[in-house]
Amino acid sequence: MLTRKAIVERLARAREAGMGEPHWLAGDQGAGKGPTPAAVLICLVERPDGPGLLLTQRTAHLRDHAGQISLPGGRAEPGDASLRATALREAQEEIGLNPPQIEILGDLASYDTVTGYRIHPVVGWLRPPFVLRADPYEVDEVFELPLAWIIDPANHQRRSFRGGPMTRSYYVLPYENRFIWGATAGILINLSGLLRP
Repeated sequence: MLTRKAIVERLARAREAGMGEPHWLAGDQGAGKGPTPAAVLICLVERPDGPGLLLTQRTAHLRDHAGQISLPGGRAEPGDASLRATALREAQEEIGLNPPQIEILGDLASYDTVTGYRIHPVVGWLRPPFVLRADPYEVDEVFELPLAWIIDPANHQRRSFRGGPMTRSYYVLPYENRFIWGATAGILINLSGLLRP
């Protein structure tokens, strides 16, 4: 079972190695000059049988990524002191997490999206008890799934689609009746690569 200590050690080892994993997913290279900075919180929840991971399902009426499974996060704002601050602010706005409750364990390398964002994933640790309050405009549901499920490569599927002259490949993590894909799946695949024994 992965412990908080083991997660911290593996994140530190990856940082020292420069996130140079051989199969690291950087997202959509060439997403454009000057991509928009953004951050997400990979919120790991302390549980007796191993950490859980908080995810959200976005509401269906949103202009971008409607109905998709995502990590709490969004674009950086001028008042944010850092991208870590962006991730904590967004998590508070979207799901009501109080920033002092989150212990920052580390960061993953940035992930570029085809929509022009450069996402900085921040790994945080959350101990119960806590209260979640989803923003009804942005978040349809907040749910938790086991981190052990995420890091098991048997749960990672590779798919592709053809759009015009190009074929694009992407990862999918189908969990029960949920379909995790896109940048969220890519970031979780990277996390899995770092945390797998």
